[in-house]
Amino acid sequence: MKKDIHPENYRIVAFKDMSNEEVFLTKSTANTKETLEVDGVEYPLVKLEISRTSHPFYTGKSKLLDTAGRIDKFKNKYKKFVKEEKKEEE
Repeated sequence: MKKDIHPENYRIVAFKDMSNEEVFLTKSTANTKETLEVDGVEYPLVKLEISRTSHPFYTGKSKLLDTAGRIDKFKNKYKKFVKEEKKEEE
């Protein structure tokens, strides 16, 4: 095995699943600027979209996502840029 290729800055990090607010602690080298207090101790925080506590494969529950709402939000957010492009073409 090659020497000196593995990171040495492992520390306890809090991972937070943003879909169900579940928090779990594990060792990691992930860089983060945010922190979270768990049981009176402050840990670096890594936010996750989905984890083992919310993924349908692990939970056995399917979750209905509002994809139409997401598409509408996206279109509304970038609507102003589309109008500007059409004006420039004319």
